[in-house]
Amino acid sequence: MKIVSNIIFLCTLTSCVMAQTPAEMRIRGEAKREVLEAKSWLKELPVVNIGPSIMSGRVTDIAVHPDNPSTFLVAYASGGLWKTVNNGQSFEPLFDNEAAMTIGAIAVDWKRNVIYIGTGEVNSSRSSYAGLGVYRSDDGGATWNYLGLPESHHIGTILLHPDNPDIAWVAVLGHLYTSNAERGVYKTQDGGKTWQHVLKKDANTGAVELSMDPNNPDRLYACLWERERKAWNFKESGPGSGIYTSVDGGKKWQILTCPDSGFPSGEGMGRTGLAVAAGKKGLLYAVVDNQARKDKKEEQASKEGLRPEDLDGITKEAFLALDDSLLNQFLKENNVDTSYNAALLKAKVKDGTFRSTVLTDYLDLGAYVFDSPIYGCQVYKSSDYGATWTQVDAGGLFSVYNTYGYYFGKIYVSPQDTNKLIVLGVPIIMSEDGGKSWKSIGGDNVHADHHIVWMNPDNDDHLIIGNDGGVNITYDSGKHWFLANTPAVGQFYAVEVDDAQPYNVYGGLQDNGVWYGPSTYTAGSGWLQRGEYPYKFIYGGDGMQVEVDKRDNATIYTGYQFGYYARMRKNSDDYLEIRPRHEMGEFPLRFNWQTPIQLSEHNQDILYYGSNRLHRSMLQGAAMETLSDDLTNGRKEGDVPFGTISTISESPIRFGLIYVGTDDGNIQLSTDGGYTWQKRTEGLPAGLWVSRVVASAHEAGRVYITLNGYRNDDFEAYIYRSDDFGKKWYRMGQELPHEPVNVIIEDPVNPRLLFVGTDNGLYASFNGGDNWMAVTGNEEQPLPRVAVHDLAIQPRVKELVIATHGRSLYKMEIGLLEAINDDILAMPVYAFTVSDIPYYEGQGSTPWWRAFASPDVRDYPFYWIAAGEGESQLAIMDAEGKV
Repeated sequence: MKIVSNIIFLCTLTSCVMAQTPAEMRIRGEAKREVLEAKSWLKELPVVNIGPSIMSGRVTDIAVHPDNPSTFLVAYASGGLWKTVNNGQSFEPLFDNEAAMTIGAIAVDWKRNVIYIGTGEVNSSRSSYAGLGVYRSDDGGATWNYLGLPESHHIGTILLHPDNPDIAWVAVLGHLYTSNAERGVYKTQDGGKTWQHVLKKDANTGAVELSMDPNNPDRLYACLWERERKAWNFKESGPGSGIYTSVDGGKKWQILTCPDSGFPSGEGMGRTGLAVAAGKKGLLYAVVDNQARKDKKEEQASKEGLRPEDLDGITKEAFLALDDSLLNQFLKENNVDTSYNAALLKAKVKDGTFRSTVLTDYLDLGAYVFDSPIYGCQVYKSSDYGATWTQVDAGGLFSVYNTYGYYFGKIYVSPQDTNKLIVLGVPIIMSEDGGKSWKSIGGDNVHADHHIVWMNPDNDDHLIIGNDGGVNITYDSGKHWFLANTPAVGQFYAVEVDDAQPYNVYGGLQDNGVWYGPSTYTAGSGWLQRGEYPYKFIYGGDGMQVEVDKRDNATIYTGYQFGYYARMRKNSDDYLEIRPRHEMGEFPLRFNWQTPIQLSEHNQDILYYGSNRLHRSMLQGAAMETLSDDLTNGRKEGDVPFGTISTISESPIRFGLIYVGTDDGNIQLSTDGGYTWQKRTEGLPAGLWVSRVVASAHEAGRVYITLNGYRNDDFEAYIYRSDDFGKKWYRMGQELPHEPVNVIIEDPVNPRLLFVGTDNGLYASFNGGDNWMAVTGNEEQPLPRVAVHDLAIQPRVKELVIATHGRSLYKMEIGLLEAINDDILAMPVYAFTVSDIPYYEGQGSTPWWRAFASPDVRDYPFYWIAAGEGESQLAIMDAEGKV
């Protein structure tokens, strides 16, 4: 493409260590998906959503009808596009069957019923899935056309020309984990048939936001952001970041944030957002994540006592000369185990048991020595179209972003009052004096971590906001809010089931804690009448794995990110924090974002826990002991914990036969309860995240693993099986589309029945993994193209529970599937036994309050399987054999 520009950019291309998956391979994978759907036997099996919906998933964009604000669209990071026509009282999905349902931006021409979708959010989190480009609907979302830009991966904004929706601009941020050239601003003038790359910088810098002057659609502003994310490190800023403007619809661009402009620039410039005032020409506001470091000298001079830098590289003689009271105070401030004090440490350093740098090693103080705080969230103003800038806040906005401003980056100015501003971060804050002072306007029922606001152009007290907890609406500038969460769009990381009757499901969600509820849940508003939602909250934070002691169905082990776990019991005050600690003289343990735990099936008093080492408690989480050395390839320098255990599986057949997988590609086997280990990676691709290892419940030597290349932008499906304890690996699933695999599960009854969950759906195999078919649900109860993070089977009820990262939980009956064997498959046709009609409360009677309600009609389907397609006749006979 020819790029017209009035400035010259230096391009620095960073080579990619891991193999990226080209977009054409992902697109070609759609044909594979269609084949697996067409040949699937499971198209008539319902997949039932069982909520919950009281919490939501991350909202990335909102588009509101200008003439009727009770009609609006909500885009979710991984839950698709939804529409409401009744101010959020109910929603319907519009984008469930396309190749990517992860959404970064939407744009709507309401007069012409045109919707654009940019797939892939720009919030750059651990589960910000890559999109496939841009889609368009010309019938309000009933049908969709693919418009290309497949290498965009993550899209921040789509702008439409107010007079012609065929003219559009797209802010492309680009790949999350690898470098690529297709970043910047793209423009189409023919409805997406062709695209021009009108603004580009380099292979690590993309466009995170676009803004249009409401008084002049040819005047555009683009926020470019340089960022490089790896599994072990996130560089959130760089000199490529900046604000650019065009006055001719994007043909030529000029940088506004030069070093002499008054706006931050250079290495510390992070994600930026812009607001263009409608009420005053030339007035702009910008919010920036300023990653520049503050000067530590003043902070250090004011701090009393020992500092980390005092201990860095300290000699033996200097350590022994430290003041005991200052050293004891330092130990207390840094939460060192109380069994250690100054006298004991000095004695062990003196006799050579510990090195003189023992505390630097134990507390990992090296990072603190060279680190210093960043400025964080800052707000700037320009009155001359961005030529010069002035900081308007007083410098007290650090807590709006904390250290993760990459996750936010939005500012808004009222169309009615140019001094009324809103900035989004962990809280939502408002200024009514042009940014000089700020206040939080979030309510008790408003979730944290905000990503989008719509401000009514005719009434700026009316706001619709989207955050990690869903959608909130206010009509009085945040004094009162109501929650508009009715779709089941929760982003689950993990799921577990108990053995109660009916059984309960448990799961941890992104930024929405840990919940449990009945597997019989059906969506409805009747709970509002009763005042008690069926699902119950257990734990906060980013909810992670859950294990339930099935002896009482009441003892629960769960926690939040980076391994902060606890044991608790329902309806009890019993509570025990669980997090193993390293010993003095050892380096700190490393914990995965989703730290794995497992209760032993042989004895449910035994809990396994993985850091970079394997730990075990024989006492329900108490007295945790460390069994292994480091089972990873070691620590990797960076600001994200890496080199950690990501999955644990103890054999259900043999006690003490344990597998672990790590985020840096190791498979480790222990046959003696965790004391000695053997690496089992020969023949496997190196360096891929082990998303799951599963020891078979049928054969002692059989084990399944899934490897995930998402963090390398490698989207191939990696599934392997070994029948000899991991000595040799057999690859399965090569007919699957290019979708990273998160989980595999083996049926407890039928060893040939397997399920895998990928970043785009669910698949089943009936022959031990040799062949696969898609699980889609039926027309009435479908399973959308959503990421499946975890699976659990309730063996007594014979149901598969599906934890999705975007559409909450589903369940599917698998009793019929368990019965399928080679004999049945060899028959020309086989009819399964019809299950008994279950009794339900109130059967045969109609209570007075349902006298005028719709009849309670229940379907009791029966199924058969045939060797091929063709016409068939069905005859129903009574008990005497009469048709």
